Amino acid sequence: MSAPAPSPLAIVDAEPLPRQEEVLTEAALAFVAELHRRFTPRRDELLARRAERRAEIARTSTLDFLPETAAIRADDSWRVAPAPDALNDRRVEITGPTDRKMTINALNSGARVWLADFEDASAPTWENVVLGQVNLSDAYTRNIDFTDERSGKSYALKADEELATVVMRPRGWHLNERHLVDADGTPVPGALVDFGLYFFHNAQRLLDLGKGPYFYLPKTESHLEARLWNEVFVFAQEYCGIPQGTVRATVLIETITAAYEMEEILYELRDHASGLNAGRWDYLFSIVKNFRDGGAKFVLPDRNAVTMTAPFMRAYTELLVRTCHKRGAHAIGGMAAFIPSRRDAEVNKVAFEKVRADKDREAGDGFDGSWVAHPDLVPIAMESFDKVLGDKPNQKDRLREDVVVEAADLIAVDSLDAKPTYAGLVNAVQVGIRYIEAWLRGLGAVAIFNLMEDAATAEISRSQIWQWINAEVVLDNGEQVTAELARKVAAKELANIRAEIGDEAFAAGNWQQAHDLLLTVSLDEDYADFLTLPAYEQLKG
Repeated sequence: MSAPAPSPLAIVDAEPLPRQEEVLTEAALAFVAELHRRFTPRRDELLARRAERRAEIARTSTLDFLPETAAIRADDSWRVAPAPDALNDRRVEITGPTDRKMTINALNSGARVWLADFEDASAPTWENVVLGQVNLSDAYTRNIDFTDERSGKSYALKADEELATVVMRPRGWHLNERHLVDADGTPVPGALVDFGLYFFHNAQRLLDLGKGPYFYLPKTESHLEARLWNEVFVFAQEYCGIPQGTVRATVLIETITAAYEMEEILYELRDHASGLNAGRWDYLFSIVKNFRDGGAKFVLPDRNAVTMTAPFMRAYTELLVRTCHKRGAHAIGGMAAFIPSRRDAEVNKVAFEKVRADKDREAGDGFDGSWVAHPDLVPIAMESFDKVLGDKPNQKDRLREDVVVEAADLIAVDSLDAKPTYAGLVNAVQVGIRYIEAWLRGLGAVAIFNLMEDAATAEISRSQIWQWINAEVVLDNGEQVTAELARKVAAKELANIRAEIGDEAFAAGNWQQAHDLLLTVSLDEDYADFLTLPAYEQLKG
């Protein structure tokens, strides 16, 4: 390992946390500082490129596969690096934030992989950022027993061979970490903070356990952003004395632009690539964001009406499976977000059947694994994949050469029969307010109406409100969606919440603040690229 120079980074506006010195060591901060020095300028260029590309989409209302990378797509000879043993069987993956209880429950869940989330399922308070790192290190050293103060229930890890393999998700490129700044006062990108601290402390420790530093890469919009991640991996391995090719990355294809560059993304990361994932809500959010001024043909109906069987979603998922298997990578399916009810068995029965049908479809389509949000869904998803895989770790040998997807198929939003409804507008407002309120309290994964919601679902909610207003959508009840109607629905929802929880709990929460923020990002003429950017300015801690 290179001898670290004193870190030029400063921790600002942050209350000291218990055990933070274990994570924020001089050597670890020196490593993060070097990542920041080398890679933040290129990150900034790529964010500017996103804006340029969005302007081009606004001008043309179309997207296509890149002509300049046609040779990569046409070259059948290249493959991604073989999967390490710990990531070869990924038939069920559970997702969730890195709080102490979730860490134990996810590792014990019976899923093959846990997506340990510092991104959409985690509000980036300094406490969540730092103590999440503590919890993961404690898990690897088996120092993580936990007793719930309210219930008195104790949690402890099962035997090592029964634990899920961790794939950690850092924040996206667009988010900064305001509590860690360089000598000029420039904040370090959150992605480099999350990745850097985790890699520095755990890469060798994970190798010693027979696993490795594995990552999910969120919000990627182009193969050039994947190239930047690859450069980060190469440098990090060299700096820390870890063998090249140890890192494995699974990229979430959750932006519409990335869907046109799947092969190129795998190519850029080929020495470190593990697979691609189909992230439904962020993908829909990205379609609305990029084609928000494209007129009626790009108007999405209620989010719950856009299932994975919609023609344009089917094109996306089938292309993902074909692309991954052509290149020897895992194809990981989407999220089953249902949260079982402890009171209503009938609700569970209906929902479990929907989950089973969804996972049966994914396994039948050739996916190698899929996501669930709750441990109770692990056996259902496992059964779907067991039926198809049997004793095989994956089905990468199913090349899906029958799949042919044209560029226009991926943005054929108007191929869907469903239309926006008044109930859909109400649901978007309800989910938006309730999620943002919890996020402002530091909670990134929130159960709302028996669904696990994260930042992606709040993004699609506010984006649809914005789109419907600007496209002058007329709902099923004959009303046109206007700013005034959105305000009326939001005011009613706020009153309903007050009546539901009582004046005292309402006053103790962030309800008015959440209501105001939702309306700001839904009604402003200038569409905010990410809800979490203005929300982060209001996040305490």
